[in-house]
Amino acid sequence: MHKIEDLKIWKKSMELTKSVYKICTELPSDERFGLISQIKRCAVSIPSNIAEGAGRNSKKEFAHFLSIANGSSYELQTQLMLSMELKLISEEKIKPILENIIEIQKMNYGFQKSL
Repeated sequence: MHKIEDLKIWKKSMELTKSVYKICTELPSDERFGLISQIKRCAVSIPSNIAEGAGRNSKKEFAHFLSIANGSSYELQTQLMLSMELKLISEEKIKPILENIIEIQKMNYGFQKSL
């Protein structure tokens, strides 16, 4: 079992989630039940799955939940890129978030290999 507050990847994904929630306030309100809802679910899924994995009894189970978190990060990346391509939000606002997602994906991959 790991203490989630000590995991850098969990901390970074919590920061990512907060930035995603902030950026969602800038998306059109008619996307509230569509893209915004999906973006928020993906963002929350990342630290949530890391936390769930940390609370499991084996490294294999932890790696499984890290894998789910990684899938959510790719889903989030895709949805943010779509928002940008649809001109719902500017590239300059999305780019730093996308960079954070890529960093989390790399951290996740490395963490899985270390287990």
